[in-house]
Amino acid sequence: MPIRLDAAFRRLPDLLALGVALAVQWRIYRELLVCLPDRKKAVQFLLLLSVAWVVVGFLPYFLFPYWGVVPWLKAGGFGWAIVSTASMILWLAWTRLLGAGRFDSGRRQALQLVRTVTLAAPAAVLGYGVVVGRRDIQLREVEIPVRNLPKDLHNLKLVQVTDIHLGPFFEPRDLERAIAMANETRAQIALVTGDLVNARRDPLQQCLQILSRLKVDGPTLGCLGNHEIHAECEREATELGKRAGIDFLRFAARTLQFGGAKLNVAGVDYQRKFEPYLVGAETLTQPGMVNILLSHNPDVFPVAVSKGYDLTVAGHTHGGQITVEILGDSANFARFYTPYIYGRYERDGKNIYVSRGLGTVGVPARVGAPPEVSLIKLCAT
Repeated sequence: MPIRLDAAFRRLPDLLALGVALAVQWRIYRELLVCLPDRKKAVQFLLLLSVAWVVVGFLPYFLFPYWGVVPWLKAGGFGWAIVSTASMILWLAWTRLLGAGRFDSGRRQALQLVRTVTLAAPAAVLGYGVVVGRRDIQLREVEIPVRNLPKDLHNLKLVQVTDIHLGPFFEPRDLERAIAMANETRAQIALVTGDLVNARRDPLQQCLQILSRLKVDGPTLGCLGNHEIHAECEREATELGKRAGIDFLRFAARTLQFGGAKLNVAGVDYQRKFEPYLVGAETLTQPGMVNILLSHNPDVFPVAVSKGYDLTVAGHTHGGQITVEILGDSANFARFYTPYIYGRYERDGKNIYVSRGLGTVGVPARVGAPPEVSLIKLCAT
């Protein structure tokens, strides 16, 4: 039952978004009928086509063949839902403005031209996110203050690679570029925090082979994400990871030595909603050491703090993936799931860092949330 509730919760925002997108298709149909009253059958055909495309865009990946342009057609349906909804919101806003205001004919024509250009903006922005944004990998450096940090752990560098989703929209060459960027940091520890692939048919083995090229002074440690559950490849990822030199910590911990100081790194599998978080994870901590938790889901942060973890390293949210600033605040789908969307958060002197990750889900685009390799530096307070 908790698993079903978790799946239902994750699907609820998708279902709400689908309902809004379908309502938008109907409104577009009504507007086209007004503009093209003599082309009713053609407009009805366009309605059926757009509705079918949107529905396909929201369906799970495993229902479709995995070849050629099929993944792109599916992603296009999701993208069209976003673009048409955003454009309809702008259309309604402009219609209300033009209807309420008293403008002379020249100014009204100018405003109508501006409206036409504005309506194309969502498609242009999303197109940029597909062509440029999703491959604009950045190196993000962040300093994490840690209380009572031993001198030998000061400036210790941890490089994080997460949410790879290797497949049609994030290809091996993209991951190779990210690994090269990670290796330039000369970090002591590498962290791989889940979502290696999207679905069962994605190239898991190739993903781990490329990740094996991570070069750090110490170990490469990791945890598994929700997409390893969806792909039913948790055991396979663990075994292949071990061969590739990646230790996925599945409710396990490793004690590492750096000079005269020890560091404890623990990891857990993806923590589902509607189940208690981190049950028994306090047994993985080491008193007197700095304790770090690897958890794909950042929502566990308050519980991790209560169980004695100084730092939680997470991903999962993609930083919102498509983020729009509205009145100084960020609007994105990730806000439906967790308050910990991107960056460093602090609670009771303990910290979490949430990476934007590398890959994408749904629509292969990144807007306002570029993909990243994260370099985390521990520093004394």
